[in-house]
Amino acid sequence: MSRTLFGEYAAHRATDRGTEETGWLLLGLREADEAIVLATLPAGADRDAGEAHVRFNGVAQTIGYRVVWQFDRRLTQLGVVHTHPGTLRHPSDGDYDGDREWVPCLQGGEGVFGIGTLDRRGHDEPGGSETAVGGHPKPHVQTFGDLRFDWYSLAAGDKKYTPLNVEITIGPDLALPLRPVWGVIEDHADRLDRLARQMAKVRFEVGRGRDGPALGVVVGLGAPEQTLRVVLEGKTARYFYEAGGEVFHPDLPAGTAPDQGVYLILAELAARG
Repeated sequence: MSRTLFGEYAAHRATDRGTEETGWLLLGLREADEAIVLATLPAGADRDAGEAHVRFNGVAQTIGYRVVWQFDRRLTQLGVVHTHPGTLRHPSDGDYDGDREWVPCLQGGEGVFGIGTLDRRGHDEPGGSETAVGGHPKPHVQTFGDLRFDWYSLAAGDKKYTPLNVEITIGPDLALPLRPVWGVIEDHADRLDRLARQMAKVRFEVGRGRDGPALGVVVGLGAPEQTLRVVLEGKTARYFYEAGGEVFHPDLPAGTAPDQGVYLILAELAARG
């Protein structure tokens, strides 16, 4: 998890939106006395952000949550990390106003919150090392090169945040496989979310398309060995109907949205009886 946060924070700063805030939703396991982060979902390119705020692309993160939940159904929302362009290493008053409304909805009524900032100390001095080295200067602080994360907890009813001791454990970031298709998820998030809510047997897959990474949407049709599959790659969508070991390629108009394509195929199957 820490590798993901530091790496994507550094990459964000190198973009033309590097002066804006950015962030991640944290998913993982909530225990009685600890939270274990197992997945990080990015704010996304469609985030609403500036130098003093960031609002995540919530629908895209909902789809991301659905995908990683398929890997481990114990996963729950733990909290949020976001960056501050300046040196405010503590959640702001505005952060608190939003977090205190959200925390009661979390498992255990307590959330984990991280603030990312720059830590220039020693890096601008003559002869200072340019090698990025990880550090843990305080129990609630992590650093890597000139990047820093300060960690806090907030429980329902708390008047202020409490510094949160953080430790690094060996484990995966279950959401990393989504990064190559995150743009596809954002492009179709509303329709994919609607489809997943309306259909009982929908699952998502990340795999290889014709030219690169692709997001697969698999819809079970109730009857054994019958599925619809939508493969989303870049701006294109391809549709497949699988039945009895055979694969058919329905001919749909170019630009058909994924949920529309599914229902058009279902209508054709129903018409055929």
